[in-house]
Amino acid sequence: MTTRLLAATLMLSAAAFTAPAFAFDWKQASGTEITLLASEHPWTAGVRENLAEFEALTGIKVNVTAFAEDLYLDRANLAIRSEEPVADVFMTLMDAAVYEQVNVGGVAPLTPYINDAALTDATYDFADFSPALLQGASFPPGDAAAQQYALPISMEAFILFYNKDLVAKHLGGTVPATWDDLLAGAQKVTDEGAGEAFGSVMRGQRSGSLVDTMTGIVLNAWGEAEAPLPYNIWFDGAWDKPRFDDPRIAAGLAHYAGLLKAGPENALSFGWEDASRYFAQGKAAFFVDASVFGPGFEDAANSAVAGKVGYAVLPATDGVSVSGHWSWGLSMAENSEKKTAAWLFMQWATSKEMDATFGLKTGGATRTSTWASPDYVAAFAPGYVEAVSAQLQHTRPTMVFKEGWGEVVLVIVDAIHAIYGGEDPASAVATLQAVAPEVMQ
Repeated sequence: MTTRLLAATLMLSAAAFTAPAFAFDWKQASGTEITLLASEHPWTAGVRENLAEFEALTGIKVNVTAFAEDLYLDRANLAIRSEEPVADVFMTLMDAAVYEQVNVGGVAPLTPYINDAALTDATYDFADFSPALLQGASFPPGDAAAQQYALPISMEAFILFYNKDLVAKHLGGTVPATWDDLLAGAQKVTDEGAGEAFGSVMRGQRSGSLVDTMTGIVLNAWGEAEAPLPYNIWFDGAWDKPRFDDPRIAAGLAHYAGLLKAGPENALSFGWEDASRYFAQGKAAFFVDASVFGPGFEDAANSAVAGKVGYAVLPATDGVSVSGHWSWGLSMAENSEKKTAAWLFMQWATSKEMDATFGLKTGGATRTSTWASPDYVAAFAPGYVEAVSAQLQHTRPTMVFKEGWGEVVLVIVDAIHAIYGGEDPASAVATLQAVAPEVMQ
Protein backbone atom coordinates (compact mmCIF):
# COMPACT_ATOMS: atom_id res chain seq x y z
CA MET A 1 0.00 0.00 0.00
CA THR A 2 1.41 3.40 -0.98
CA THR A 3 1.96 6.13 1.58
CA ARG A 4 -0.73 8.28 -0.06
CA LEU A 5 -3.29 5.44 -0.09
CA LEU A 6 -2.49 4.54 3.52
CA ALA A 7 -3.03 8.16 4.58
CA ALA A 8 -6.34 8.30 2.72
CA THR A 9 -7.48 5.04 4.34
CA LEU A 10 -6.62 6.34 7.80
CA MET A 11 -8.52 9.57 7.13
CA LEU A 12 -11.62 7.66 6.03
CA SER A 13 -11.39 5.41 9.06
CA ALA A 14 -11.14 8.41 11.40
CA ALA A 15 -14.13 10.07 9.72
CA ALA A 16 -16.19 6.91 10.07
CA PHE A 17 -15.25 6.67 13.73
CA THR A 18 -16.13 10.26 14.59
CA ALA A 19 -19.26 10.68 12.45
CA PRO A 20 -22.68 10.10 14.07
CA ALA A 21 -24.06 6.59 13.74
CA PHE A 22 -27.02 7.97 11.77
CA ALA A 23 -28.57 11.25 10.71
CA PHE A 24 -31.76 11.97 12.60
CA ASP A 25 -34.82 10.81 10.66
CA TRP A 26 -37.37 13.62 10.69
CA LYS A 27 -39.40 11.71 8.07
CA GLN A 28 -40.00 8.63 10.22
CA ALA A 29 -43.73 9.44 10.66
CA SER A 30 -44.29 10.96 7.22
CA GLY A 31 -47.89 10.74 6.06
CA THR A 32 -49.31 10.99 9.60
CA GLU A 33 -51.93 13.59 10.50
CA ILE A 34 -52.12 14.92 14.07
CA THR A 35 -54.18 17.48 15.99
CA LEU A 36 -52.86 20.24 18.23
CA LEU A 37 -55.45 21.50 20.74
CA ALA A 38 -54.46 24.98 21.85
CA SER A 39 -55.45 28.22 23.48
CA GLU A 40 -55.54 31.31 21.25
CA HIS A 41 -52.22 32.78 22.32
CA PRO A 42 -49.27 34.53 20.67
CA TRP A 43 -47.43 31.18 20.78
CA THR A 44 -50.25 29.56 18.82
CA ALA A 45 -50.10 32.35 16.26
CA GLY A 46 -46.38 31.68 15.89
CA VAL A 47 -47.03 27.99 15.28
CA ARG A 48 -49.51 28.77 12.52
CA GLU A 49 -47.04 31.10 10.82
CA ASN A 50 -44.24 28.52 10.83
CA LEU A 51 -46.17 25.26 10.48
CA ALA A 52 -45.38 24.84 6.80
CA GLU A 53 -41.71 24.50 7.76
CA PHE A 54 -42.47 21.60 10.10
CA GLU A 55 -44.75 19.88 7.62
CA ALA A 56 -42.09 20.11 4.90
CA LEU A 57 -39.42 18.81 7.28
CA THR A 58 -41.42 15.81 8.49
CA GLY A 59 -44.23 15.08 6.07
CA ILE A 60 -46.60 15.28 9.06
CA LYS A 61 -49.85 17.23 8.71
CA VAL A 62 -50.83 19.25 11.81
CA ASN A 63 -54.39 20.44 12.38
CA VAL A 64 -54.51 23.33 14.85
CA THR A 65 -57.75 23.58 16.85
CA ALA A 66 -57.72 26.64 19.09
CA PHE A 67 -60.18 28.36 21.42
CA ALA A 68 -60.24 31.41 23.67
CA GLU A 69 -58.47 30.57 26.94
CA ASP A 70 -61.45 29.96 29.22
CA LEU A 71 -63.20 27.76 26.67
CA TYR A 72 -59.93 26.06 25.80
CA LEU A 73 -59.25 24.93 29.36
CA ASP A 74 -62.65 23.24 29.51
CA ARG A 75 -62.11 21.58 26.13
CA ALA A 76 -58.64 20.35 27.10
CA ASN A 77 -59.85 18.80 30.35
CA LEU A 78 -62.59 16.98 28.48
CA ALA A 79 -60.20 15.88 25.75
CA ILE A 80 -57.67 14.22 28.03
CA ARG A 81 -60.45 12.38 29.86
CA SER A 82 -62.06 11.14 26.67
CA GLU A 83 -61.98 7.42 25.90
CA GLU A 84 -61.52 8.21 22.21
CA PRO A 85 -58.59 10.36 21.04
CA VAL A 86 -59.55 14.02 20.55
CA ALA A 87 -56.09 15.56 20.14
CA ASP A 88 -52.53 14.28 20.07
CA VAL A 89 -50.76 17.33 21.50
CA PHE A 90 -52.24 20.02 23.70
CA MET A 91 -51.24 23.17 25.53
CA THR A 92 -51.30 22.79 29.28
CA LEU A 93 -50.89 24.92 32.37
CA MET A 94 -47.66 23.81 34.05
CA ASP A 95 -49.11 23.91 37.55
CA ALA A 96 -51.83 22.05 39.45
CA ALA A 97 -53.73 21.64 36.17
CA VAL A 98 -51.19 19.31 34.55
CA TYR A 99 -50.80 17.52 37.89
CA GLU A 100 -54.51 16.68 37.87
CA GLN A 101 -54.34 15.66 34.20
CA VAL A 102 -51.48 13.28 34.95
CA ASN A 103 -53.37 11.84 37.92
CA VAL A 104 -56.36 10.90 35.74
CA GLY A 105 -54.02 9.16 33.28
CA GLY A 106 -54.57 11.62 30.46
CA VAL A 107 -50.97 12.68 29.81
CA ALA A 108 -48.12 10.60 28.41
CA PRO A 109 -44.64 10.80 30.02
CA LEU A 110 -42.12 12.47 27.73
CA THR A 111 -38.90 11.28 29.36
CA PRO A 112 -38.72 8.05 27.29
CA TYR A 113 -38.93 10.11 24.09
CA ILE A 114 -36.38 12.69 25.27
CA ASN A 115 -33.90 9.92 26.12
CA ASP A 116 -34.37 7.93 22.88
CA ALA A 117 -31.72 8.84 20.30
CA ALA A 118 -33.89 7.45 17.52
CA LEU A 119 -36.72 9.81 18.45
CA THR A 120 -34.83 12.92 19.58
CA ASP A 121 -32.25 14.78 17.53
CA ALA A 122 -28.86 15.06 19.24
CA THR A 123 -29.03 18.85 18.86
CA TYR A 124 -32.24 19.17 20.93
CA ASP A 125 -30.34 19.95 24.17
CA PHE A 126 -32.90 19.26 26.88
CA ALA A 127 -30.45 20.68 29.45
CA ASP A 128 -30.97 24.13 27.89
CA PHE A 129 -34.29 24.35 29.77
CA SER A 130 -33.99 25.64 33.31
CA PRO A 131 -34.51 22.78 35.82
CA ALA A 132 -36.62 25.17 37.91
CA LEU A 133 -38.91 25.80 34.94
CA LEU A 134 -39.33 22.07 34.29
CA GLN A 135 -40.52 21.44 37.86
CA GLY A 136 -44.02 22.54 36.91
CA ALA A 137 -44.62 19.21 35.15
CA SER A 138 -42.12 16.79 36.70
CA PHE A 139 -43.74 14.05 38.77
CA PRO A 140 -43.38 12.78 41.43
CA PRO A 141 -41.97 16.17 42.54
CA GLY A 142 -38.37 15.99 43.72
CA ASP A 143 -38.02 12.28 42.88
CA ALA A 144 -34.81 11.26 41.11
CA ALA A 145 -36.91 9.01 38.88
CA ALA A 146 -39.48 11.73 38.10
CA GLN A 147 -40.92 11.79 34.58
CA GLN A 148 -41.40 14.96 32.52
CA TYR A 149 -45.02 15.39 31.41
CA ALA A 150 -44.88 18.78 29.68
CA LEU A 151 -42.32 21.05 28.06
CA PRO A 152 -42.45 24.82 28.58
CA ILE A 153 -43.43 26.97 25.61
CA SER A 154 -44.03 30.39 27.15
CA MET A 155 -42.94 31.45 30.62
CA GLU A 156 -43.42 34.45 32.84
CA ALA A 157 -41.58 35.74 35.87
CA PHE A 158 -43.16 38.24 38.25
CA ILE A 159 -41.35 41.55 38.04
CA LEU A 160 -41.81 45.24 38.84
CA PHE A 161 -43.04 47.50 36.03
CA TYR A 162 -42.85 51.24 36.58
CA ASN A 163 -44.02 54.35 34.76
CA LYS A 164 -40.92 56.47 34.21
CA ASP A 165 -42.87 59.72 33.94
CA LEU A 166 -44.76 59.24 37.21
CA VAL A 167 -41.64 58.08 39.05
CA ALA A 168 -39.81 61.17 37.79
CA LYS A 169 -42.66 63.52 38.74
CA HIS A 170 -43.41 62.18 42.22
CA LEU A 171 -40.29 60.29 43.34
CA GLY A 172 -37.48 62.30 41.78
CA GLY A 173 -36.79 59.54 39.26
CA THR A 174 -35.63 57.07 41.91
CA VAL A 175 -37.07 53.55 41.68
CA PRO A 176 -37.54 52.19 45.23
CA ALA A 177 -35.13 49.35 46.08
CA THR A 178 -36.83 48.11 49.28
CA TRP A 179 -40.39 47.11 50.07
CA ASP A 180 -40.72 49.87 52.66
CA ASP A 181 -39.64 52.43 50.10
CA LEU A 182 -41.83 50.94 47.37
CA LEU A 183 -44.97 51.02 49.52
CA ALA A 184 -44.20 54.52 50.81
CA GLY A 185 -43.42 55.75 47.29
CA ALA A 186 -46.59 54.21 45.86
CA GLN A 187 -48.68 55.87 48.56
CA LYS A 188 -46.97 59.20 47.87
CA VAL A 189 -47.94 59.04 44.21
CA THR A 190 -51.55 58.27 45.16
CA ASP A 191 -51.66 61.10 47.68
CA GLU A 192 -50.33 63.58 45.13
CA GLY A 193 -52.15 62.12 42.14
CA ALA A 194 -55.55 63.70 43.00
CA GLY A 195 -57.41 60.72 41.60
CA GLU A 196 -55.71 61.02 38.20
CA ALA A 197 -52.68 58.87 39.03
CA PHE A 198 -52.16 56.11 41.56
CA GLY A 199 -49.09 54.61 43.13
CA SER A 200 -49.81 51.05 42.11
CA VAL A 201 -52.33 48.80 40.48
CA MET A 202 -52.69 45.07 41.14
CA ARG A 203 -55.00 42.11 40.69
CA GLY A 204 -57.31 42.35 43.67
CA GLN A 205 -60.46 40.36 43.08
CA ARG A 206 -61.24 37.19 45.05
CA SER A 207 -60.15 34.83 42.31
CA GLY A 208 -57.75 32.00 41.67
CA SER A 209 -56.15 34.12 38.93
CA LEU A 210 -54.33 36.04 41.66
CA VAL A 211 -52.40 32.97 42.84
CA ASP A 212 -49.20 33.25 40.81
CA THR A 213 -48.60 36.97 41.30
CA MET A 214 -49.39 36.64 44.99
CA THR A 215 -47.09 33.62 45.39
CA GLY A 216 -44.28 35.44 43.59
CA ILE A 217 -44.47 38.27 46.12
CA VAL A 218 -44.65 35.88 49.08
CA LEU A 219 -41.67 33.94 47.68
CA ASN A 220 -39.83 37.25 47.61
CA ALA A 221 -40.47 37.71 51.34
CA TRP A 222 -39.51 34.06 51.93
CA GLY A 223 -36.10 34.63 50.42
CA GLU A 224 -33.66 31.87 49.54
CA ALA A 225 -34.70 29.42 52.25
CA GLU A 226 -35.85 26.08 50.86
CA ALA A 227 -39.47 25.48 49.97
CA PRO A 228 -39.57 22.29 47.89
CA LEU A 229 -42.51 21.02 45.87
CA PRO A 230 -45.15 19.71 46.20
CA TYR A 231 -45.61 21.82 49.36
CA ASN A 232 -43.91 25.05 48.31
CA ILE A 233 -43.76 27.65 51.10
CA TRP A 234 -47.13 26.76 52.59
CA PHE A 235 -46.37 23.40 54.27
CA ASP A 236 -43.28 22.27 56.15
CA GLY A 237 -42.53 19.07 54.26
CA ALA A 238 -45.86 17.35 54.97
CA TRP A 239 -49.53 18.10 54.38
CA ASP A 240 -50.23 17.92 58.12
CA LYS A 241 -47.65 20.65 58.83
CA PRO A 242 -49.18 23.90 57.53
CA ARG A 243 -47.19 27.08 58.09
CA PHE A 244 -49.49 29.81 56.80
CA ASP A 245 -48.74 31.81 59.95
CA ASP A 246 -45.00 32.02 59.22
CA PRO A 247 -43.83 35.66 59.62
CA ARG A 248 -42.37 35.60 56.11
CA ILE A 249 -45.75 34.70 54.66
CA ALA A 250 -47.36 37.45 56.72
CA ALA A 251 -44.80 39.90 55.33
CA GLY A 252 -45.41 38.85 51.73
CA LEU A 253 -49.18 39.12 52.04
CA ALA A 254 -48.76 42.52 53.70
CA HIS A 255 -46.63 43.67 50.77
CA TYR A 256 -49.37 42.64 48.36
CA ALA A 257 -52.06 44.34 50.45
CA GLY A 258 -49.94 47.49 50.65
CA LEU A 259 -49.72 47.72 46.88
CA LEU A 260 -53.49 47.30 46.64
CA LYS A 261 -53.97 50.00 49.27
CA ALA A 262 -52.00 52.48 47.17
CA GLY A 263 -54.27 51.84 44.21
CA PRO A 264 -57.76 52.93 43.16
CA GLU A 265 -60.63 52.63 45.63
CA ASN A 266 -62.12 49.74 43.65
CA ALA A 267 -58.82 47.81 43.59
CA LEU A 268 -60.39 44.72 45.19
CA SER A 269 -62.53 44.26 42.09
CA PHE A 270 -59.62 44.29 39.65
CA GLY A 271 -58.65 41.25 37.59
CA TRP A 272 -55.52 41.12 35.45
CA GLU A 273 -57.38 42.76 32.56
CA ASP A 274 -58.32 45.79 34.68
CA ALA A 275 -54.93 46.14 36.36
CA SER A 276 -52.88 45.87 33.16
CA ARG A 277 -55.22 48.27 31.33
CA TYR A 278 -54.88 50.86 34.12
CA PHE A 279 -51.11 50.68 33.86
CA ALA A 280 -51.19 50.82 30.06
CA GLN A 281 -53.33 53.98 30.28
CA GLY A 282 -50.62 55.68 32.33
CA LYS A 283 -52.69 55.83 35.52
CA ALA A 284 -50.33 53.93 37.84
CA ALA A 285 -46.68 54.30 38.81
CA PHE A 286 -46.08 50.64 39.68
CA PHE A 287 -47.44 47.26 38.61
CA VAL A 288 -46.18 43.88 39.84
CA ASP A 289 -47.24 41.05 37.58
CA ALA A 290 -46.19 38.67 34.82
CA SER A 291 -43.24 39.72 32.66
CA VAL A 292 -45.16 38.84 29.48
CA PHE A 293 -47.19 42.03 29.83
CA GLY A 294 -44.06 43.95 28.81
CA PRO A 295 -44.31 43.68 25.01
CA GLY A 296 -47.95 44.79 25.12
CA PHE A 297 -47.09 47.88 27.13
CA GLU A 298 -44.65 48.85 24.35
CA ASP A 299 -47.32 48.63 21.64
CA ALA A 300 -47.90 52.29 20.81
CA ALA A 301 -51.18 51.52 19.06
CA ASN A 302 -52.74 50.19 22.25
CA SER A 303 -50.68 51.63 25.10
CA ALA A 304 -50.24 55.18 26.36
CA VAL A 305 -47.01 54.22 28.14
CA ALA A 306 -45.07 52.82 25.17
CA GLY A 307 -41.47 53.95 25.54
CA LYS A 308 -42.11 55.11 29.10
CA VAL A 309 -42.00 51.77 30.95
CA GLY A 310 -39.18 50.71 33.21
CA TYR A 311 -38.51 47.11 34.22
CA ALA A 312 -36.94 45.91 37.45
CA VAL A 313 -36.65 42.87 39.69
CA LEU A 314 -38.76 42.82 42.84
CA PRO A 315 -37.25 44.60 45.87
CA ALA A 316 -34.59 42.43 47.46
CA THR A 317 -35.04 40.52 50.72
CA ASP A 318 -31.74 39.95 52.55
CA GLY A 319 -29.88 41.22 49.51
CA VAL A 320 -31.46 38.87 46.94
CA SER A 321 -34.53 39.49 44.80
CA VAL A 322 -36.51 36.25 44.70
CA SER A 323 -39.73 35.83 42.72
CA GLY A 324 -41.89 33.15 41.14
CA HIS A 325 -42.35 31.87 37.61
CA TRP A 326 -45.12 30.14 35.71
CA SER A 327 -45.39 28.59 32.27
CA TRP A 328 -47.64 27.39 29.53
CA GLY A 329 -46.52 23.95 28.41
CA LEU A 330 -47.01 21.38 25.69
CA SER A 331 -48.12 17.84 26.54
CA MET A 332 -48.90 14.62 24.70
CA ALA A 333 -52.26 12.91 25.13
CA GLU A 334 -51.96 9.43 26.60
CA ASN A 335 -54.74 8.20 24.32
CA SER A 336 -53.04 9.48 21.16
CA GLU A 337 -52.53 6.75 18.59
CA LYS A 338 -49.84 8.80 16.81
CA LYS A 339 -47.31 9.38 19.56
CA THR A 340 -44.19 9.35 17.37
CA ALA A 341 -45.59 12.07 15.12
CA ALA A 342 -46.83 13.96 18.18
CA TRP A 343 -43.37 13.86 19.73
CA LEU A 344 -41.68 15.03 16.53
CA PHE A 345 -43.98 18.05 16.52
CA MET A 346 -43.33 18.75 20.20
CA GLN A 347 -39.58 18.43 19.65
CA TRP A 348 -39.66 20.88 16.75
CA ALA A 349 -41.96 23.34 18.56
CA THR A 350 -39.70 23.45 21.64
CA SER A 351 -36.35 23.40 19.81
CA LYS A 352 -33.80 26.17 20.23
CA GLU A 353 -34.65 27.66 16.86
CA MET A 354 -38.40 27.74 17.41
CA ASP A 355 -38.12 28.88 21.04
CA ALA A 356 -36.29 31.96 19.77
CA THR A 357 -38.87 32.46 17.01
CA PHE A 358 -41.93 32.05 19.19
CA GLY A 359 -40.31 33.96 22.04
CA LEU A 360 -40.33 37.08 19.89
CA LYS A 361 -44.13 36.87 19.92
CA THR A 362 -44.64 35.94 23.57
CA GLY A 363 -41.79 37.78 25.28
CA GLY A 364 -41.45 34.62 27.35
CA ALA A 365 -38.88 32.34 25.73
CA THR A 366 -38.18 29.21 27.74
CA ARG A 367 -34.58 28.32 26.91
CA THR A 368 -31.50 29.78 28.56
CA SER A 369 -29.79 30.17 25.19
CA THR A 370 -32.61 32.34 23.86
CA TRP A 371 -32.44 34.81 26.75
CA ALA A 372 -28.69 35.10 26.17
CA SER A 373 -29.08 35.84 22.46
CA PRO A 374 -28.17 39.41 21.40
CA ASP A 375 -30.91 39.24 18.75
CA TYR A 376 -33.52 38.41 21.40
CA VAL A 377 -32.32 41.25 23.65
CA ALA A 378 -32.44 43.70 20.75
CA ALA A 379 -36.01 42.77 19.85
CA PHE A 380 -37.50 44.21 23.05
CA ALA A 381 -37.58 47.53 24.86
CA PRO A 382 -34.39 48.54 26.67
CA GLY A 383 -34.17 46.91 30.06
CA TYR A 384 -36.90 44.31 29.51
CA VAL A 385 -34.74 41.26 28.80
CA GLU A 386 -32.14 42.38 31.33
CA ALA A 387 -34.74 42.64 34.14
CA VAL A 388 -36.45 39.36 33.31
CA SER A 389 -33.14 37.54 32.90
CA ALA A 390 -31.95 38.85 36.26
CA GLN A 391 -35.20 37.82 37.94
CA LEU A 392 -35.07 34.35 36.36
CA GLN A 393 -31.81 33.69 38.19
CA HIS A 394 -33.80 33.69 41.44
CA THR A 395 -37.29 32.39 40.71
CA ARG A 396 -39.23 29.40 41.95
CA PRO A 397 -42.38 27.60 40.84
CA THR A 398 -45.59 29.14 42.18
CA MET A 399 -47.63 25.95 42.28
CA VAL A 400 -48.73 23.48 44.95
CA PHE A 401 -49.51 19.92 43.87
CA LYS A 402 -52.52 19.01 45.98
CA GLU A 403 -56.20 18.61 45.23
CA GLY A 404 -58.23 21.34 46.87
CA TRP A 405 -55.47 23.92 46.52
CA GLY A 406 -57.70 26.19 44.44
CA GLU A 407 -60.04 26.61 47.41
CA VAL A 408 -57.09 27.42 49.67
CA VAL A 409 -56.00 30.18 47.30
CA LEU A 410 -59.31 31.94 47.87
CA VAL A 411 -58.84 32.02 51.65
CA ILE A 412 -55.31 33.35 51.14
CA VAL A 413 -56.88 36.16 49.10
CA ASP A 414 -59.28 36.67 52.01
CA ALA A 415 -56.25 37.22 54.26
CA ILE A 416 -54.87 39.83 51.83
CA HIS A 417 -58.25 41.58 51.83
CA ALA A 418 -58.31 41.52 55.63
CA ILE A 419 -54.86 43.15 55.80
CA TYR A 420 -55.99 45.67 53.18
CA GLY A 421 -58.93 46.47 55.45
CA GLY A 422 -56.66 47.19 58.41
CA GLU A 423 -56.23 43.86 60.18
CA ASP A 424 -52.78 43.17 61.58
CA PRO A 425 -50.89 40.77 59.24
CA ALA A 426 -50.03 38.40 62.13
CA SER A 427 -53.70 38.17 63.05
CA ALA A 428 -54.75 37.61 59.43
CA VAL A 429 -52.32 34.71 58.92
CA ALA A 430 -53.29 33.18 62.28
CA THR A 431 -56.83 32.92 60.91
CA LEU A 432 -55.45 31.59 57.66
CA GLN A 433 -53.48 28.91 59.53
CA ALA A 434 -56.72 27.67 61.12
CA VAL A 435 -58.93 27.88 58.04
CA ALA A 436 -56.72 26.80 55.11
CA PRO A 437 -56.08 23.14 56.14
CA GLU A 438 -59.80 22.60 56.73
CA VAL A 439 -60.67 24.01 53.31
CA MET A 440 -58.22 21.70 51.55
CA GLN A 441 -59.44 18.49 53.19
